[in-house]
Amino acid sequence: MFILDAHLDLAMNAMEWNRDLTCTVQEIRQSETGMTDKPDRTRGTVSLPEMRRGRIGLCVATLIARYSKAGNILPGWNSPEQAWAQTQGQLSWYRAMEERGEMIQIKDRTSLADHLDLWASGPVEDKPIGYILSLEGADSIITPKHLEKSYAQGLRALGPAHYGPGTYAQGTNATGGIGSQGKELLKVMEELNIILDATHLCDDSFWEALEFYKGPVWASHSNCRTLVSHNRQFSDEQLNVLIEKKAVIGMPLDAWMMIPNWQRGTSTPENMGLSLNHMVDHMDHICQLAGNSLHVGLGTDLDGGFGKEQCPADLDTIADLQILPQVLAQRGYTETDILNIMHDNFIRFLQAAWT
Repeated sequence: MFILDAHLDLAMNAMEWNRDLTCTVQEIRQSETGMTDKPDRTRGTVSLPEMRRGRIGLCVATLIARYSKAGNILPGWNSPEQAWAQTQGQLSWYRAMEERGEMIQIKDRTSLADHLDLWASGPVEDKPIGYILSLEGADSIITPKHLEKSYAQGLRALGPAHYGPGTYAQGTNATGGIGSQGKELLKVMEELNIILDATHLCDDSFWEALEFYKGPVWASHSNCRTLVSHNRQFSDEQLNVLIEKKAVIGMPLDAWMMIPNWQRGTSTPENMGLSLNHMVDHMDHICQLAGNSLHVGLGTDLDGGFGKEQCPADLDTIADLQILPQVLAQRGYTETDILNIMHDNFIRFLQAAWT
């Protein structure tokens, strides 16, 4: 089954983890033997060949670089100009993948339709993986003119905040609203028709942003606070508002967001019994709130700073997302529901947003 994954940090893995994503996952793991600089070394799950094997033919791929102001304990760049330069370097990697024929940028209805037609016919081994460019955390946007430049480069979705305090909004584990700078950013986003990604917005910024912004809204990778209590997750009240705004919410596979009482460094997927069924628990919760299957998709965040040590035990690589249709069918979801979740919901969202 064709799959759309609404959140993958591909360029971050290539440029900061120094992973050659044109290799197989096994080759990348072997190349990291003995490395200890990142907790997920030798445990990665994503590469371009593996995406093709799993028919993940389209993804939302990120640029990400935090500007860490004085007093912010989170790692990041010391100026917005440095953060901008980092995202431009990541963009250069996507361009290099395009030149190799490994990827192709999708930025309007025509390129989306052409890409879906390409993947609907013949073998997929040599087909480029489509990517929709997204910015996770807006700290690298120095001025509104930089956002206009990013749009010209193909940026089509933007999450104003990531973890902690931000320039334009406050993110996970922070508090506070979007302020005048955030409103200015959202105004330009609306003029350019850039999708607002509500993921990572703290509650204060979430409510302000959704009241102010009148353009298309989605949540690329967020789970349910009712099932795992943390401010990173959405409450039922927030989920209902997203449903009212015709948003699609992508489900991530980071263990601590999927199952209660996960202890980093101690818990393992095996001893916690973590499986793709827990992803379906979060999907099902949103479907029950909505009364249908029209607002859920995949936003796995695989290799977003974690690997096999912190994702479902029944998933070895991203190709194992092909297990999901069977899991969903076992939970009573119809073929139409399954198609909605695996790709159709996000595709319809994009077709409507890009009209």
